[in-house]
Amino acid sequence: MLEDYVAVDLEMTGLRAKVDRILEIGAVRVKRGNTVETFGQIINPRMKIPKEITELTGITDEMTEKGCEIQKAMEEFRQFADGLPLIGHNILFDYSFLKQYMVNQGIPFEKDGIDTLKLARKFLPEAEKKTLDYLCSYLNISSSQRHRAREDAEAAAALFQYLQERFASQEPEAFLPKPLQYKVKKQGPITPRQKKYLKELAGWHKIDLPVEIDSLTRNEASRLTDKILSTYGRMPVV
Repeated sequence: MLEDYVAVDLEMTGLRAKVDRILEIGAVRVKRGNTVETFGQIINPRMKIPKEITELTGITDEMTEKGCEIQKAMEEFRQFADGLPLIGHNILFDYSFLKQYMVNQGIPFEKDGIDTLKLARKFLPEAEKKTLDYLCSYLNISSSQRHRAREDAEAAAALFQYLQERFASQEPEAFLPKPLQYKVKKQGPITPRQKKYLKELAGWHKIDLPVEIDSLTRNEASRLTDKILSTYGRMPVV
């Protein structure tokens, strides 16, 4: 049986690793089947949080303004999870955000993992839903606060423990960590030319940008510029 691992969960500004940002990282380190340490960091995404994300998670702009920088949080998490496989509910989704950041920074990050969502689909076909929230209720797994990273990581760890204890003897290979594979391309930072044009464009149209310019990637800057142009139009040529 797998006794040593890190269960992880993220909260993000959206669902796409290429364009959305990490708001919170939560994790628990399990040794010999027992939680020995927890990890939790709220991150300043350098942008305004979408209203629907605040409604879902309870994470506000005021909270993230006091949060740590993404570089610090990710380095601390990388050390926290070093040498251990990752466990998570739909783990590849969270891993995609972690991987995109690491690739952008040129940091090696290759992990093995196990997906509790796949395990639940395989071993709990009778469960009406396979969301983490529903499964915790269905199996009477205590969960203090939903849609917050550390609490969801704790719930995923408890779900994995339950599934492993009950079903690993039937199919032990299903509970072995496998390489997590998510291919991403490195995203370069915004160029000086893009930065200058965005500032001029926002100033001309008298609009406040929803994100700090210096935090943009080249692709993000291009998409934001296109959005402003399609909404407000171009600056006049002098």
